[in-house]
Amino acid sequence: MTSTESTTGTTGESGAPELRRVLGPKLLLLFIVGDMLGTGIYALTGRVAEEVGGAVWLPFLVAFAIAVITAFAYLELVTKYPKAGGAASFVHRAFDLHFLTFLVTFAVMASGITSASTAAKAFASNLAAGLDLDWGPESIQVLGIAVAFMLVLALINFRGVSESVKLNVVLTLVELSGLLLIIFVGLWAVLGFSDAEVDLSRAVMFDSAGDKNAFLAVTAATSLAFFAMVGFEDSVNMAEEVKNPSKIFPKVMLTGLGFTIAIYLLVSLTSVALVPIGELGEGETPLLTVVERGAPNLPIDTFYPFIAMFAVANTALINMLMASRLLYGMAHQGVLPKPLGMVHRGRRTPWMAIVVTTLFAVALILVVGGISELGGTTALLLLAVFTVVNAAVLVLRRDPVDHDHFRAPTWVPVVGVLTCAYMVGPWTGRAVVQYQIAGWVLGVGVLLWAVTWFLNRALYARPTRIKDPHDLADSDELHRRS
Repeated sequence: MTSTESTTGTTGESGAPELRRVLGPKLLLLFIVGDMLGTGIYALTGRVAEEVGGAVWLPFLVAFAIAVITAFAYLELVTKYPKAGGAASFVHRAFDLHFLTFLVTFAVMASGITSASTAAKAFASNLAAGLDLDWGPESIQVLGIAVAFMLVLALINFRGVSESVKLNVVLTLVELSGLLLIIFVGLWAVLGFSDAEVDLSRAVMFDSAGDKNAFLAVTAATSLAFFAMVGFEDSVNMAEEVKNPSKIFPKVMLTGLGFTIAIYLLVSLTSVALVPIGELGEGETPLLTVVERGAPNLPIDTFYPFIAMFAVANTALINMLMASRLLYGMAHQGVLPKPLGMVHRGRRTPWMAIVVTTLFAVALILVVGGISELGGTTALLLLAVFTVVNAAVLVLRRDPVDHDHFRAPTWVPVVGVLTCAYMVGPWTGRAVVQYQIAGWVLGVGVLLWAVTWFLNRALYARPTRIKDPHDLADSDELHRRS
């Protein structure tokens, strides 16, 4: 039976509607770049500088190398199995361990919530700076704004995925303009059009924090900088809507990664050239400090906080959209309480999952201290997932498919397993609080899973098994775009 067109796309052999393949190279590139540019560079540049001094570009470069290695793993898997689903789908296919699939899926969802919470705090800090309000990063006012911002995102999320995606395109252009403006300010100062003091020699000054040696200082800074490189993996969830993914994905993903690291390196070099390291690490708005120093005679600093504010909003929007749909998918498959999968009749959005993920994010905003702790926890969770995904590539080499696909050299996923696993460990100098946050977040997920397992066992005499990891890791609701 051949596939036929339907009102929503195409109909496969099973008769079920499939997603419409509408994304070409340009739209896919915009999605990848928009997902990666955001809170990491806007909020954590100063924290990275505190670890390594003027060589702030080095941790970003190391993080980029690790991201590219893992990207090769994702490229092999997504071109081999061009279905929406992401890490959980690949891990389930490789290991067929339902609890491992659940942990990977919940870790991805939790990373989205911690990332959104990071963005919410950065949003509030930039708003306070833009209005010239003397509020500390942990003041009641800043926390209140961060919580209110998260509630607004919940309303947008509830409104519908179409509205969310359209807003994402606008915010992507805003955040890109903000980073290009930093680069422009740097060139303006270097060419002598500004009264700013420029010291390019600071870019090669290495100054490790505390008593760390150079290697540990770089790995500690990389564990933070890696937060700026995450996002490319979200694009694999779009595979079912990409035209000819086996051909398009490799070129577009690597182009997106290359463009992003070029922007990040230029921004980091500009930052240390214009602002002394000690000052760059102060506060939660490091790039605003760069603008103030680089163009003191231009009125850029009056509106730049608002550019940064909307830029980090993009990170939060994408991650809360993803997190709520993952929670919905797990509830829909019976591995979490079914009420979490409730869908609003009018808006056709998973309202209960949106409420729960929003409350989760609000709790992190109120309980967890600084932006670096939340950003570091996001990177920690995803590095653990990347370790398993790289291992899945090696296992699935035993599963041939009947179409051509991207194949990474064997040493690439091996190095990916080793580097990602290393970056997860405490020997990197990662703050203990990040492990504590990750442990509590995953603990909540395991508790919900255990309650569901016992309820299913009591009601149905056997636990509900994951029927299809494709449905667990994602949902049609996330991918039907209008």
